[in-house]
Formats: sequence, C-alpha cells, structure tokens
Amino acid sequence: MNIWSKIGHRILSPVCVLCGATAEGPLDLCRACNADLPYIRGACHRCGVPLPTHAEVCGRCLQRPPAYDSLLAPFLYTPPISALITGLKFQNRLHYARLLGALLGQSIGAGAARPDCLLPVPLHPARLRQRGFNQALEIARPLAERLQIRLDVVSLQRSRATDMQSGLPAERRRANVRNAFQLANSPRAAHVAIIDDVVTTGHTVEEMAHVLRRAGVKRVEVWAIARAVPH
Repeated sequence: MNIWSKIGHRILSPVCVLCGATAEGPLDLCRACNADLPYIRGACHRCGVPLPTHAEVCGRCLQRPPAYDSLLAPFLYTPPISALITGLKFQNRLHYARLLGALLGQSIGAGAARPDCLLPVPLHPARLRQRGFNQALEIARPLAERLQIRLDVVSLQRSRATDMQSGLPAERRRANVRNAFQLANSPRAAHVAIIDDVVTTGHTVEEMAHVLRRAGVKRVEVWAIARAVPH
C-alpha cells in the first residue's frame, strides 16, 4: 500500500468515538472500547433493574408489577455510556444517536416478537424548541430502520411541561410526570415498544404505559439504552 492509499484508508476508515482509534465492525467503536462498555449481565425481566442473583423478577415487581410488561436496558448508566448519552442530549453530538441506536438494536433477541411500532418518549414542545431535537427519537430512528419497525411520533404527546427528571430527587419524579402525557390519536398497535435513553425510577415510562393501556394496547415494552439505579 503506497502513502496515498494509506492516507485514504485512514481518512475513510470509521473511527472510535471514544478513543479515536480505528473502529472495528459495524459500530463506531474499537474492539477495546466495545469490550469495556458497562453491560448489564443480569436484570429483572419486568423493570430492568440489575440483580446480583439469577432471579428473573425483583421483589418490588413481584409485589407491585409495573404497567409495562418488560424493560430492556443493556447497559448500566455509568461511563462511557453515560458520557455518550449526555453528549447526545446536552452537547448536540447527534452522531452519538446512531451508535446508541445500533447498540440497543444488537441487544434485541433475534427470536423475540417484534412490536407493531416504536414510540419514542416525547418532549414537550417548549423543551423541543429549546433543545432542537428529541434524543429518544434520534436513537429510535436507526433502531426502526435496523429492525424494520414503524416509528410512531404522533400518537402520544407530552401535554404538560415538566421539570427535567434528571434534576429531581427520586421521591418527586412520580408527581412530576403525573398526567403529563395524552393521546393525540390511536397508535393502531396491539404491541408497542417505548424508546428512551435512560431509565432511573421508571416513572416516565410507567405513566406512558398507563396511557397506552387505556387506549387498548395489549403489550407495552420499554427499550432503553441504560438503566440507572436510584439511591
């Protein structure tokens, strides 16, 4: 390979978004950074909270199951996943959404029943104008394309402006999102997957699930990039 070929190869080769090395495979990650991602090895099948044992459902979900049927979150909300999410959300690094959507897509089992549509957690119009984009929607776009599932961005709306959940203590988050969502029209789906970036207390997706249940949706799943465990 001559010098110009080497330069062209270097320019055209995908680069790891975390360390700048040459990326390997379909992701914008090198092999070392991909191996260092904080994968969750065992979690409650209902709420996605990490479990230290081989139990399938945590004690809280056994006593009070959530309104949604299952929650899939492949990563802990720790570095570097947390840096990718905050970089997308607060630093306008929209190219991170493609990587995050691809990582989430890889975690969806090949034999799992596919939902009829993907429903990103909506932003209130005022927050959308302020931020300029909805990070849940940006993550959902490559995921919908990869899985060939319809993307629904109109059926469910955030009808009430709320404080950012990340800035509130856990005990205030439920009240913050109560009655914050409403249906603009029927989702025309029996099986829906809600798409979010990170789930902490789960109150936002729980509130959305209640609205979807009242609309007649039979199965509601939550697909998120990361699970944060509130203290």
